[in-house]
Amino acid sequence: MSRSISQRAFMVFGGLALAGTLTLAQAAPVSFDVPLTGAQQVPPVQTPGDGSANLTYDSSTRVVTWNITFSGLSSQATMAHFHGPAAAGKNANVKVWLSQKGNMEMASPTKGQATLSPDDAKMFEAGDMYINVHTKNNPNGEIRGQVVPPKSN
Repeated sequence: MSRSISQRAFMVFGGLALAGTLTLAQAAPVSFDVPLTGAQQVPPVQTPGDGSANLTYDSSTRVVTWNITFSGLSSQATMAHFHGPAAAGKNANVKVWLSQKGNMEMASPTKGQATLSPDDAKMFEAGDMYINVHTKNNPNGEIRGQVVPPKSN
């Protein structure tokens, strides 16, 4: 009888340890790229410019890091943000500044990180945020990209 209880306990603890390992593996930071184009602006913007945002996101800490590069814009880039909540083709308010707030000039590359609020993290994970790079000629945004984190298995 005691052997049967020991075996059950071993299996329960072993299963819990395995589940904990799988949970940690799912919480590992993910890296992905977001293409930035004028065609994704709402309404679309005719621009020779484009860019890319390399993002890393850790769902366990809600920390997102970014490295945004762009070139060929019609004028000086002035600022960049995460906007949300919004699906592709919709506009939304600023959620997180990606450039230095108050400085109306930004250069490529722009790097930084932020800890998202719990609500913003849900939006981010659901693909309901976008990145917008604003310029002097296009103050509402010249290039944009929908943030769609890869789905974990």
